[in-house]
Amino acid sequence: MASGSSPTEKNLRSESFTDGRGEVDNVSETGCLSIVVLGASGDLAKKKTFPALYNLYRQGFLQSNEVHIFGYARTKISDDELRDRIRGYLSKGNDSEDVSNFLQLIKYVSGSYDGEEGFRLLDKNISEHEVSRNSQDGTSRRLFYLALPPSVYPSVSKMIRKFCMNNCSIQDAASNTQLIRNIPLGHDVVDIAFNKHARESQVLQSVMSIEDEEVVLGQYEGYTDDSTVSDHSNTPTFATVVLRIHNERWEGVPFILKAGKALNSRKAEIRVQFKEVPGDIFRCKKQGRNEFVIRLQPLEAMYMKLTVKQPGLEMSTIQSELDLSYGQRYQGVAIPEAYERLILDTYAAWEIFTPLLHKIDRGELKPLPYKPGSRGPVEADELLAKAGYVQTHGYIWIPPTL
Repeated sequence: MASGSSPTEKNLRSESFTDGRGEVDNVSETGCLSIVVLGASGDLAKKKTFPALYNLYRQGFLQSNEVHIFGYARTKISDDELRDRIRGYLSKGNDSEDVSNFLQLIKYVSGSYDGEEGFRLLDKNISEHEVSRNSQDGTSRRLFYLALPPSVYPSVSKMIRKFCMNNCSIQDAASNTQLIRNIPLGHDVVDIAFNKHARESQVLQSVMSIEDEEVVLGQYEGYTDDSTVSDHSNTPTFATVVLRIHNERWEGVPFILKAGKALNSRKAEIRVQFKEVPGDIFRCKKQGRNEFVIRLQPLEAMYMKLTVKQPGLEMSTIQSELDLSYGQRYQGVAIPEAYERLILDTYAAWEIFTPLLHKIDRGELKPLPYKPGSRGPVEADELLAKAGYVQTHGYIWIPPTL
């Protein structure tokens, strides 16, 4: 389960363009790579996208002789002005040379998100870079990152498809062009228009349709007090969903997804809970189920929470853990954020949630109120219990001190 509002892989989506003739080939490992950040002058690009690219560059995943980065937005600024805007989000104090070298990879193009002129100019700049690298036809790759509001996804994807893939054959363009976009919680309004121009891989065909009774939506009290939010908004700020996988391996095992804003903790984790064994040889009060926890952020860790016999002659048990805390075990090693992983992998899958999101849009599912700083609606805990998850009370994982 994951909770909190921190960005993770599931908040992002990666697409492959297709020509409508079915599957596309794998991306060639030769030729140069052009990374285009659309919305380059916005906060998301400055605080997340460019720092993620910089970290990949520092770790050697983006070679300066193979990659070039293009920023695109409506703001009319120069290359150096964009570099100055993002410089402060990259520097850690002792890496000024790395920052300067990385910034020199960035070129800026200004244009609208629905106009032909800007995207023709963008394509011209990318093509000139590819020619300067002596790239063979069909080997150059283009990755477009949409750090933009969802409302402009359809027009931007249309412009990319029409004007920024013209110097390749249809099949090469489909194989060598990738597009990444952010998906806000609870809204997928642009999928139909977007998917006219981009194809989304499917890694989830065995997931059964989501039943309404296995969904709990919430909206924290005070959400509609914001002047930018409608008094009658049906937008969820919390969701707990139970997924069922219909295959031999996972039949009967519930997959519980939980996420929300204004909760009592800010974290992203995967928690595997084990059922109790028959009988209780220790004849003691049940202390909770054993669990394997993969904590993604903050304080990255993997630990096994388990019940063990307390040392001594008495037949009593306590809860303990086998703990691999990354900050303690791997000191000085940078842990990549979700944005870095996604850009490196350019992969994600979301289609299973589309019917549920459409029900929310139609008002068929209503969010339940919950107090800020709580665990969310009480109905969510009831859904977890119904799915077979047993909440442990009184146990708190304490990360080791460095």
